[in-house]
Amino acid sequence: MALTGMQIFKLLPKTNCKECGVPTCLAFAMNLASGKAELDSCPYVSEEARAQLEEASAPPIRQVAVGKGVRAAKTGGETVLYRHEKTFYNPTMFAGLITSDTATAEVETKLKCWNALQYERVGLNLRPELAAVKDVNGDKDAFAALAKLVAETSEFNLVLMSEDAGVMAAGIEACGFKRPVIYAATEGNVDVYGKLALDNELPLVVKSDSIDGLMALTDKLTGMGLKDLILDPGSREVKQALEDMVALRRAALKDGNRSLGFPTIAFPCEMATNRDMEALIAGMYVSKYGGIVVLSDLETEVLFPLLLERLNIFTDPQRPMTVTEGIYEIGAPDENSPVLVTTNFALTYFIVSGEVEASKVPSWLLIKDSEGLSVLTAWAAGKFSGDDVGIFVKKCGIADKVKHTELIIPGYAAAIVADVEEELPGWTITVGPREAAHLAGFLKAR
Repeated sequence: MALTGMQIFKLLPKTNCKECGVPTCLAFAMNLASGKAELDSCPYVSEEARAQLEEASAPPIRQVAVGKGVRAAKTGGETVLYRHEKTFYNPTMFAGLITSDTATAEVETKLKCWNALQYERVGLNLRPELAAVKDVNGDKDAFAALAKLVAETSEFNLVLMSEDAGVMAAGIEACGFKRPVIYAATEGNVDVYGKLALDNELPLVVKSDSIDGLMALTDKLTGMGLKDLILDPGSREVKQALEDMVALRRAALKDGNRSLGFPTIAFPCEMATNRDMEALIAGMYVSKYGGIVVLSDLETEVLFPLLLERLNIFTDPQRPMTVTEGIYEIGAPDENSPVLVTTNFALTYFIVSGEVEASKVPSWLLIKDSEGLSVLTAWAAGKFSGDDVGIFVKKCGIADKVKHTELIIPGYAAAIVADVEEELPGWTITVGPREAAHLAGFLKAR
């Protein structure tokens, strides 16, 4: 960041209102300087100060908005080289490739299949975001018709790919309302493509075969007034592609090189001869450091593992995924149904609830807030103690829903039985299996 904490403090209102979440404006300034706070957290900063601070506090890699509608997303905005240092913010976006010579009926069938590619995982809906429409024959009418079809009949946002400025202009006119990404400005067309992006207020990919070439192009485009740029280093060999992605990220984060401080786009579809290798290369880009990854097709066997990898990498390691504390009904339970309790770690909840559902035994599942820790970790950290569990059971209202007084606790928390019984006199505390995989058999055998 260009400004120190004290320099930022001088631009703040100095009211110590605490509305930003910290006691003083000085503390907020220090957090802002270290990247631990967002400027929007201060409701009273003046517009003049905001303009200065936004520029100074902008992330070293610019955040670029891509598309509009339900699948609109952002890329870039990253502040660290390694996920464990803080977190990664904007997940890699996946695009499927459609060429302009594809028959309309085939495109419609493909889009119907792609729209159905949605997977639920730990309460989240995982899906691809983009369709990359590629000009292969210079036919601007065919390109525009394809772009229009994708934009109007699917939720996908678009990456428009053409080397012909006239074809690109036709595509932009057909689907500009979706705010497509333009691919790509090169040394030979930088002026005309820069003008297209500037006039239509669209993000623009910059492509060069060298990092020095990228810097020259981005400097020229930013000088024209363009800010939303995406980088393609042009490498299509795996080893060089990885080296280029790491070099771009390091240059922006470690060296403060603003000419390279933009998100990236990668093309595994141009780097592999089979789907298995394409998936492996795409997986490399998810971790190192592809902002948009273009695949030759979107198929479950390739896409699903990539979406899971993305979920794992872009989940904040300092903030475990959680579900809300409370009572969850599984399979229409009644007053005689068993009552189970576990922690609010999202993965624990979805595994346990899935096994209970698989047992076909309607049950009440009590989720206790454990700050996102799993059962064994929460017990060891004192977040799932017998006293706390007993108090939670009394206060959650489950006693009003059932006639019996039996509580099933996780096997890994067997040590809390006595404390729970002390807090819940008259209740029977049953220790369930240690592994969720054994829950179905356990419930059926009762």
